[in-house]
Amino acid sequence: MSRLKADENPIVLKTFAFAVSAAKYCQTLQTNKNFPLANQLFKSSTSNGANVREAQNAESKADFIHKFKIAVKEVDETEYWLALCKELYDHEELTGLSEQLTEIQKIINKIISTSKKA
Repeated sequence: MSRLKADENPIVLKTFAFAVSAAKYCQTLQTNKNFPLANQLFKSSTSNGANVREAQNAESKADFIHKFKIAVKEVDETEYWLALCKELYDHEELTGLSEQLTEIQKIINKIISTSKKA
């Protein structure tokens, strides 16, 4: 079985692209002087991609699944912070971020369930 390089793996690429988009949005929050929210969103939105990337070098199937379970927890946290942003602000980029995150969440959940069956 051939493994994809991290820079060729679709979920690695999607989580990285999401982290970049979220980091740019965090700059908007900082401009609004909402540093605590920007900090929380930045940490959770970049952590899910970092865990997905780390899973690519898992030591076992159980470790692989565990890393993805951590990633999905970070996705859930990011979803919370984005929902809070939607309540506080009417920024148009929030819709795109939420859509990207939903797609990532579905893919990660599918990876977890498929990996458990294998």
